[in-house]
Amino acid sequence: MNHGFTVDSQTLPAGVIESHISLFDGSNCGIRVDGKPVFSVQHHPEASPGPQDSFYLFERFRAAMG
Repeated sequence: MNHGFTVDSQTLPAGVIESHISLFDGSNCGIRVDGKPVFSVQHHPEASPGPQDSFYLFERFRAAMG
């Protein structure tokens, strides 16, 4: 998205689920794999609007590490 590319949510393979959608243009900003501790976001989760808005992503990553 901010690097000149985006994920086409219509072409995601089975078991890959769109988890985040841009409120600006409706493009994909995140995916997760069903049943596995795998997820990705394509934005800057530590950036604005607030310092704690995406804290849950870091907590989810920490929990996945065991």
